[in-house]
Amino acid sequence: MGELVIATVKEIFDYGAYVTLDEYNDLRAYLPWSEVSTKWIRSIRDVLREGQKIVTKVIRVNKQRKTVDVSLKKVTDAERRRKMMWWKRYLKAAKIIELVAQNIGKSIDEAYEQVIWKLEDYFGDPLYGLEEALLRGPEVLKEAGIPGEWIEPLYKELPRHIKIKKVKIRGIFFLRSLDSSGIEHIKKILFSIYDVAKKHGKEVSVRVYTLGAPRYVVEVEAPDYKVAEKALSDIVDNVDELSKKLNVEMRFEREKR
Repeated sequence: MGELVIATVKEIFDYGAYVTLDEYNDLRAYLPWSEVSTKWIRSIRDVLREGQKIVTKVIRVNKQRKTVDVSLKKVTDAERRRKMMWWKRYLKAAKIIELVAQNIGKSIDEAYEQVIWKLEDYFGDPLYGLEEALLRGPEVLKEAGIPGEWIEPLYKELPRHIKIKKVKIRGIFFLRSLDSSGIEHIKKILFSIYDVAKKHGKEVSVRVYTLGAPRYVVEVEAPDYKVAEKALSDIVDNVDELSKKLNVEMRFEREKR
């Protein structure tokens, strides 16, 4: 009990409503009048309509009678938004996987048993698993226990449906040297930035360019700010260490987001 579930309103009566639970093969559940709203309402139809998708919370389960009661009023706005977002992402992942199933001669039941449920168990969110595979490669699907016959067709299909939104952060290095080999030393430092970025995998990319000596911009692009910040931190540490070894004056200024 207490689980959040997506439901479809099927029948509305003065005393409550019957809904079907989308995530449980349209299992029938009952939504009592007293669990519809925290506010006084004139009619239950002021809140519900047939065919409406709602986020409910399971409040009672009678296994002997095979009945389930759900609540609408016990779901917070934050819970409703998170669950609905998860459900939309779940449906998107399911459509991609069902398409691949059709292409390789698999049934819808096999798509759920062999791929969708495995991704959900492993990642919590099937679409997140597909996004990770697009970022890190098909080995991600293997890690989740997806059968080999699915992996290549699924991986090839992903770029047609998923576009990874990336974040970008940047900063400016001030590099100066009075040494006769100063220019070469600075070049070595700048090229080392790419080597550090590679250690963070294909999901991180970096760009380095000059604003005119001694100012050099480094831009880090990654799937989220946490990954980008870690990569940039490692780059700064590396540049600082290498600059000291090569007797290059170094200063770094982070550009605010």
